[in-house]
Amino acid sequence: MANIDDYNAKLAEIQAIPDEEVKEPGIPVDVFLQEAENLHHWSLDDSDSLKVVGITKAMIDELPVRAGACREAQSIWNKDFRSQQEAQQQWGEQSPIAYDLRNDLLQSLRFAYRNDPALLGRVSAITDGAGHADMIQDLNDIAVLGRENTEPLLAIGFDLSQLDLAATRADELADLLAEANGDKADNNESKVMRDKAYTHLKALVDEIREAGKYVFRNDQKRLNGYSSQYWKKLHRKQSSNSTETAE
Repeated sequence: MANIDDYNAKLAEIQAIPDEEVKEPGIPVDVFLQEAENLHHWSLDDSDSLKVVGITKAMIDELPVRAGACREAQSIWNKDFRSQQEAQQQWGEQSPIAYDLRNDLLQSLRFAYRNDPALLGRVSAITDGAGHADMIQDLNDIAVLGRENTEPLLAIGFDLSQLDLAATRADELADLLAEANGDKADNNESKVMRDKAYTHLKALVDEIREAGKYVFRNDQKRLNGYSSQYWKKLHRKQSSNSTETAE
């Protein structure tokens, strides 16, 4: 099956995993997926021996299906993560312009309402606070205040369309900031689903590996296929670095 078919086939099981049981990947997902595929082919040759300890042929055949589901979930998460990175770049480009717009509008409001203490007080209230979220709220508050009190603005030749621009930018920037911060529901959901799909696959990988290590505990050749080559290489590298440091 295609990865999307595997994903749809296992979606209900993946979603049913309790949040407290979800594990984040401890190694690069692409590496883990390849190790799961390798384990599938390796354990197929040992299916008769593994059956004795409860690992059925159906369980072995389940490995590539769960791997396909996890690969699809990873792709979805990668797409959303790239979208977040793109949003961060856009925010970096657009936020300085938005700050300049807010500051310019505040200057216009202060001048237009300079003879009205009540309106000046409302302008001052808008300037309270700091940060990106506050700037976005300021733009919307400016639009509301200006629309309610247009005559002094018209008297100084102010372009009222700037108020519409402020309101529009407030809406757009709120969404952009949420995407840049990874606070959008879609981003969070895809991350959770990726982790659940990984957890779903890891549970079966661990079960088959543990069984294989027991069954072939006295057969080094077959035993080798039931260990993570990623962790083996990492441990060898760490051991080598430790030896060099000691020397």
